[in-house]
Amino acid sequence: MNNTPRILNRILIGVLGITLLAIGLLLILLAGVPAVGTWWREWSAGVWGTVRGLFDRTRFPGQPESWLWILIVLLLAVVIAVMVAWVAQQGKGRANLLVAEEDPGEVPGDVRIGSGVAEQALRAALADRPDLAGATVATYEIRGEPALKIRVQPRQGVAPHTLAAEVSALVEALDAVIGKRTPVLIHIGSGARSRFGRAERVR
Repeated sequence: MNNTPRILNRILIGVLGITLLAIGLLLILLAGVPAVGTWWREWSAGVWGTVRGLFDRTRFPGQPESWLWILIVLLLAVVIAVMVAWVAQQGKGRANLLVAEEDPGEVPGDVRIGSGVAEQALRAALADRPDLAGATVATYEIRGEPALKIRVQPRQGVAPHTLAAEVSALVEALDAVIGKRTPVLIHIGSGARSRFGRAERVR
C-alpha cells in the first residue's frame, strides 16, 4: 500500500549480494590458490600503472594535480544525492491522521484523530488472541485518503475466512467509535512463527 520501491530495492539487494559473493570468493581464492595470487599481483600492477598514466595525462597545465579529481568528487556527490533520495522513498505513504474533518457545530473547528489511536486499539484487540502468531497495523494514505492495513499471521488450523470476519467486526466497531468508515486491507499471511509456533493452553 505504500510507495516503497520494492522492485528497485530487490534489484539493489541482488546486485549487492552478488558483488559481496564475488568479493568473498576472490578473497578465498587469493588466500588458498597461489596461481590466483600471482595473477592478481600482475593484474593489479597493470591496472595501477594505467590509472597513474591517466592521471599524468590529465594534469592541469603547469600543475601537478589532475582534473580527474574534480570529476571524481562530482560523481561522488551525485551518488550521495541518489542514495539520499532512495532512502527518502523508503516507507513513503504512511499517514499520521486517520480523521481530519471540519466540524460545523455551534463552535466551528477541525476534528483530528491520529492514526495511532486506531493502530493501538486494533493491536490491543489482536494481541492476546491465542489463534494469532502476530499482528501488525499501519495507516497509509491512498489517493489522498487514510486507509488501514492489518496484517495477521494465523496459527495452523485457523480458518482464514473466520479470522477475516472477526477482524472486520473489530474494524466496524472502530468505525462506529470514530464516526467514519475507513478503507481497510486485511492481509492474512503465514510465516515460520505460524508454522512452528503453538498456541498456549491452559489446563
